[in-house]
Amino acid sequence: MRGIAIDMGKTLTIEEVSDWLKTNDNFLILTHRRPDGDTVGSAGALAQGLREIGKTAFVLNNPEITPRYSRFIEEYLAADGYKPEYVIAIDTASDNLLPKNGDKFIGAVSLCIDHHPSNSLSSEMTCIDSGAASCGEVIYEVLIALSGNISPVSAERLYVAVSTDTGCFVYANTNAKTLRVASLLVEAGAPNRKINRMLFRTKTRGRIRIESMITSGLEFHFDGKVAIAAITIEMMKSANAEEDDVDDIASVSGMVEGVQAGITIREMIPEKDCKVSVRTSPQISAQAICERFGGGGHSMAGGFSLEKPVNEVKKALLEVLKDFF
Repeated sequence: MRGIAIDMGKTLTIEEVSDWLKTNDNFLILTHRRPDGDTVGSAGALAQGLREIGKTAFVLNNPEITPRYSRFIEEYLAADGYKPEYVIAIDTASDNLLPKNGDKFIGAVSLCIDHHPSNSLSSEMTCIDSGAASCGEVIYEVLIALSGNISPVSAERLYVAVSTDTGCFVYANTNAKTLRVASLLVEAGAPNRKINRMLFRTKTRGRIRIESMITSGLEFHFDGKVAIAAITIEMMKSANAEEDDVDDIASVSGMVEGVQAGITIREMIPEKDCKVSVRTSPQISAQAICERFGGGGHSMAGGFSLEKPVNEVKKALLEVLKDFF
């Protein structure tokens, strides 16, 4: 990888990102740990857009990607031994969110494109739009600046990115710009009906079973303003659920009337830690809650991990939540 003659931490505009991409070549794009539709769709769309203007661009194979999203990125995966000149991180807010095989790029990321206001990734350059509901919206602007249009292939991947990070446009982060971008992506050829049915209107038996377990085991605190759901390894086995079955499962606990903070604690293997997802109403900052545990995110969606058992994580959360309720 070549170095970049630029100050560390320089913030770029969309046009500056476009100019930098046009000037350089041989890119490797990174997605974050436990990849969701936003990081995968955005990475795939950027790789596609770069190839369309004659650039060499690949995506680092993320070992945690599930079949639900792998179809949108598999054709761009880098072969073993590929040596990029520049590395781009997508939708990745910090170094500890890089996949395990991406640790070697810590301190060597040329550019990070993101929408998380808490971004602290040690990249040489950043392009962050904290007002965007998804990273896909930022990549959309980059591709428009890059070539003036969005191909149907990129449109499909960006629609996956935008729709999944907004819960098919029902989450509170959805705004007018989000809907405009979605409309333009459909006009560009994104198969919205197909994607909506596949990602939002079809559930596996494992998903139904795990949702049933979550709802029956919900705990309410602070006069019903907080709902806490736990997903243990044993629950996953009992439901015969796979990783794909718990995509965006964090939204379930926040659907109850009167709940201002829906929190999901998931016991993970083989990491032997707990992943905590926090979803809040506008009155409460999810980012502020998560930052108390070394995590981050957005004002109404955030997360963190703790190397503690589920019950201890729950106890620690309740102690911190006293400052918010």
